[in-house]
Amino acid sequence: MPRLFTALEIPRNAAMSLSLLRGGLPGARWIDVENYHITLRFIGDVDNRTADEIVDRLDRIDRPEFSLQLSGTGSFGSKKPHSVYAGVSPNEEMSALQAEIERICQRIGLPPDPRKFTPHVTLARLRSSRVDDVVHYLAGRGDFHTAPFLVPRFVLLSSRDSVGGGPYLTEEVFPLADMSDDFSISARDTQPSEIMW
Repeated sequence: MPRLFTALEIPRNAAMSLSLLRGGLPGARWIDVENYHITLRFIGDVDNRTADEIVDRLDRIDRPEFSLQLSGTGSFGSKKPHSVYAGVSPNEEMSALQAEIERICQRIGLPPDPRKFTPHVTLARLRSSRVDDVVHYLAGRGDFHTAPFLVPRFVLLSSRDSVGGGPYLTEEVFPLADMSDDFSISARDTQPSEIMW
């Protein structure tokens, strides 16, 4: 069974902005633009039965779509950096969705994720990059940000690459509730005189 994880997709405009951060860092292996994503929960290698149960439970999540913005840059591995990333502005809806997915995984019997949830988009994996080079790279890109974008769904992705960084395959798509649809239905089902503007 392939390695599974849940994620948020990055829309084209934001991905193009991220692609402008590529380059200028020796020893970096840059992630392909089509593989940009925000990991919500790494699941790992599971058997088919567990994978089916995960999909069934994730399909029952009923949460609203939300707006997200990417901002800032950083690195993982302070003394020996192993990757650089673009950050994500704090967002309650995203955190609540991630927490629900975590609860589902634990109820199914998966061990808790040992890492604190740090939403990010990996830009590059680093091989023998010098700390000074990483600091210099990040210093010149600290004010990075994208325009806010809508997150209408989350996905279950798989990877067969043991190194990481893609290619990824979308196994399942889980739509979030369209809040504008909720309003249009309630407005349509209400007499005009009853609508409060």
